[in-house]
Amino acid sequence: MFAEIPSYLPWALTAGAMLFVLIQGMVTRRQIRKLQAAVKDRCDTLGRELHATTSGSLGVGQRLVVCERQIHEMRTTLEEMRQNDPLRISYDEASRLVDLGADIEDLMNTCGISRPEAELVSALRKRQAA
Repeated sequence: MFAEIPSYLPWALTAGAMLFVLIQGMVTRRQIRKLQAAVKDRCDTLGRELHATTSGSLGVGQRLVVCERQIHEMRTTLEEMRQNDPLRISYDEASRLVDLGADIEDLMNTCGISRPEAELVSALRKRQAA
């Protein structure tokens, strides 16, 4: 049975197998290169997107800091205006005088407010006291 096999057949099979392995290696290497190129392109795209997102975030952060600073300045200014408001002082004084028993005429003369304002302050303070 083995005598019928030509002597060159094992060498031909070995050469064929090696040729198959070589071709398979080349095909695999080509696929690997394509995958590497695709991964590199994707990494580059993601890098650009990350850079754009980071730049945008920094810009938003800087604008947020500016807005917070402006809000703080506005709150400070508003508080100063509230403290220096002559009408508020008059109303606070009128409320205190109502608590001490002053009537509407006293409120008008002492605080410099009109009759309707004096009546309103008096009514509000009396209602709060009740």
